[in-house]
Amino acid sequence: MIQRTVLIRELENMQEWKEAYPVVNQLRTHLDEVSYLQLVQEATQKEKYKMAALYENEKIVAVTGFMPMITLYNGRFIWVCDLVTDSDHRSKGYGKALLSYVHSWSKEHGYDLVSLSSGLQRLDAHRFYENQMEYDKVSFVFLKRI
Repeated sequence: MIQRTVLIRELENMQEWKEAYPVVNQLRTHLDEVSYLQLVQEATQKEKYKMAALYENEKIVAVTGFMPMITLYNGRFIWVCDLVTDSDHRSKGYGKALLSYVHSWSKEHGYDLVSLSSGLQRLDAHRFYENQMEYDKVSFVFLKRI
């Protein structure tokens, strides 16, 4: 039996964000590495965006990005911007572990609500959020490109 060493930690600098790119790119396929790094840096500086990675045997295999927000609808809450597990490492509980990390971080920092959106085509993800993570489906997200 192969032993796995699993660890979650926040990514805090350009080199760590760069190491996460191959996994993030599986979800955000429209971003090249340069655009991705620029957006992470700007979101971190201006929006308090956080990125955390799950490492299996010292290699990043899953990533989440999240940030505090305030809206009249939700009040103060955490928005999960990104959640992705490398295609070769799915169904190992890594998404659940990362969302649990976000939930713990949220509680520790005084947030009692976590929200996210998921593409209409991602039916497996919807089942995961609703059935395994006990999220409620409360709205649709609409987008207009201007």
